[in-house]
Amino acid sequence: MPLPTPRPTPVPTPSPAVPGFEYLRVPVADGVALHTAVAGSGSPVVLLHGFPQTHLMWRHVAADLAADHTVICPDLRGYGASDKPTDPEGTAYSKRTMAADVVALARALGHDRFALAGHDRGALVAVRAGLDHPDTVTHLAALDVLPTLDTWEVMHGTTAAVGFHLYLMAQPPGLPETMIGASADAFFGHFLDLWARDPEALPDEVRAAYLSACRAAVPSIVADYRASAGTDVDHDRADREAGRRLRMPVTVLQQDWGAALGFDAAARWRAWAPDLHHATVPYGHFMAEEAPAEVASALRALLTR
Repeated sequence: MPLPTPRPTPVPTPSPAVPGFEYLRVPVADGVALHTAVAGSGSPVVLLHGFPQTHLMWRHVAADLAADHTVICPDLRGYGASDKPTDPEGTAYSKRTMAADVVALARALGHDRFALAGHDRGALVAVRAGLDHPDTVTHLAALDVLPTLDTWEVMHGTTAAVGFHLYLMAQPPGLPETMIGASADAFFGHFLDLWARDPEALPDEVRAAYLSACRAAVPSIVADYRASAGTDVDHDRADREAGRRLRMPVTVLQQDWGAALGFDAAARWRAWAPDLHHATVPYGHFMAEEAPAEVASALRALLTR
């Protein structure tokens, strides 16, 4: 007799939390459950966080969208209060695996099709989900990132120093985990400070929550980045060579990294997404926290396409 399928389980609301959201622990794979905030009703929208953050980065946008959508905000595997499996084969944190988590999460909550928005690392998971599950993802938004393969292609010369963490965490297991773990708050706090154009958008309790979550997740965060220097590149390259593209409407909001690093961001995205709205925005990297009304408006516009 088959064992019963594990079901979402309510868990206590953490502090800080997304206001008005219910918190669940949702099994998505063998030995992996995602800590997830859910609220609202209507067509489903899944929001994926970036680095060095948790689902909490969506707190303002999620509350806005929940007025007329079912909004689902998980911590990605390896982050926050979600499970952090070991990665002996180097595949546990591929974006393909993490995208499959997201599809399983939505299905466990009753949704076979959904819109998907991601920031930073979450955007890379969203892109992979759109490529691997084109009949499941109806709309896709990416905030302040390039697809994985393109990221590596535009990094060159001394300008690549801005992405030093990409190279550090691409190293074989051992050294990066040791170095980052020895001074985790300084490492993760560096990015929170450097990338926030408006520091007040990250209040003390939120900043402390991010640092605490990252401090407890060094090996899995490194594994996520390491996958993006290997397995994820292989997957992107195979899709590019096969001519696979994102078939759904896509919105990209980005700082002007192209001007700084010498590439055409919109052209890079257009090669993957024929139905593209690309906007260069004046906000900092943490735009869902620095300009939540504008981000929510852009997502609402996407959902009408």
